[in-house]
Amino acid sequence: MLMRIGQLTRMLRDNLRELGLDKQLEQAATAIPDARDRLNYVATMTEQAAVRALTAIELAKPIQDRLEADATALDARWAKWFDQPLELEDARQLVTETRTYLRRVPDDTRATNNHLMEIMMAQDFQDLTGQVIKKVMDVVQEIEKHLLQTLLENIPPEKRKEAEDSLLNGPQINKEGRTDIVADQGQVDDLLASLGF
Repeated sequence: MLMRIGQLTRMLRDNLRELGLDKQLEQAATAIPDARDRLNYVATMTEQAAVRALTAIELAKPIQDRLEADATALDARWAKWFDQPLELEDARQLVTETRTYLRRVPDDTRATNNHLMEIMMAQDFQDLTGQVIKKVMDVVQEIEKHLLQTLLENIPPEKRKEAEDSLLNGPQINKEGRTDIVADQGQVDDLLASLGF
């Protein structure tokens, strides 16, 4: 049995080499692990960006909450003072607390702006991962193209005419009204099913 499997493997390898498909299979074999590594990279970068953004939000939110609470409290105290003026000492304390709040606002807004900048910088992964995803999609499309071409070149002659009638090579710009082209994944699946795969 092992001898037979070895012979079949050798025969397949020799036939692929004769057809020139061994290089295509070799490229596919190296492209698939590379695509897996690239997708892992995308997942890692996306996770890191999410953590950076969430951390920045967690740091900025208390600053914003404190600014809002302090401003609301001061506004209420000033409204009360306008309704019924305070004694001089109470008025001075209100003015001092207001000035303290106003001095702290630039520091708090600077800190919030830094956290917002961190959120924006965390999104820089999008450009890089978009390029990686495009590369992986190119690899997948190239492998699919080679597999379909290999399939079409090696189908039985009685099925070849039927397959050639239903598939034109190359991208089709104007697909409207055409029934002789493969335009989407569903049609590729239909073609494979018609060929018995």
